[in-house]
Amino acid sequence: MTTHAPQAAQAVTLPATLDEAVAALSAMPAAVPVAGGTDLMTAVNSGQLRPAGLVGLGRISEIRGWQYLDGHALLGAGLTHARMGRPDFAALIPALAAAARAAGPPHIRNAGTLGGNIASAAPTGDALPVLAALEATLIIAGPGGARREIPVSHLLAGMDMLRGGELIGYVRVPLLHAPQVFLKATGRTGPGRAVASVALVLDPARRGVRCAVGAIAPMPLRPLEAEQWVAQLIDWDNDRAIVPEALQAFGEYVAAACIPDPAPAEDGSVPPLPPAVLHLRRTVAALARRALGRALS
Repeated sequence: MTTHAPQAAQAVTLPATLDEAVAALSAMPAAVPVAGGTDLMTAVNSGQLRPAGLVGLGRISEIRGWQYLDGHALLGAGLTHARMGRPDFAALIPALAAAARAAGPPHIRNAGTLGGNIASAAPTGDALPVLAALEATLIIAGPGGARREIPVSHLLAGMDMLRGGELIGYVRVPLLHAPQVFLKATGRTGPGRAVASVALVLDPARRGVRCAVGAIAPMPLRPLEAEQWVAQLIDWDNDRAIVPEALQAFGEYVAAACIPDPAPAEDGSVPPLPPAVLHLRRTVAALARRALGRALS
């Protein structure tokens, strides 16, 4: 007898183009695509996953860079966190660069990719709240050269899933040319997985504020009412000025929207939040307040 599961023979395919990768996945439905492998190898090493085959994406040069298209940046899904953290990318999409620089130690940033962060959909994925706040969309590559586009939020919410043989090819991000901020709080052990994170971007053309809170729920949360409320208080024509009290209120508004009070009991009383949840709400409020303050400064 043995305590180890038998190791199945694995087929490994290394396509050179996105369409070749799609064709390989279509021909081998049980295969798993792998780029950086930071999440996949954790699952394999822990025994949670035994893929029948692997389709390596590391040789597909077309998804490892970015280009400009109609006021948007078209980001390849193979972009690594380390590449997105560089100054030239930070000048393009500051919040996403900040999230990439916060995505763990150097060996994780060097291997992990934007597409992998999205596909794994881990609640603590640092790029996810940024993409939600930017209202980014995904360009999905399918069999026969097919392409379709869906909002990132739809995939994360399970409203639209990847179909058989499909891969995330690109991420389309609007270039707002305005301040963007990403902040996160981690545990006491130091830099690592987020306990809570906040991405905030300004949209001066629409006189809007977009905010997304990550790590506290299965997918990033958008406090839409808080966004609309604070946008009306900003003096967009006078250096985007706002009274200090509004910053504090915004943080509390965001936190209460994302971590609401418990439902009233039968007698009408509202039970208090557990201490850990109350601390998390305060953390979210502080992150949201600081993010807006930095964006407007």
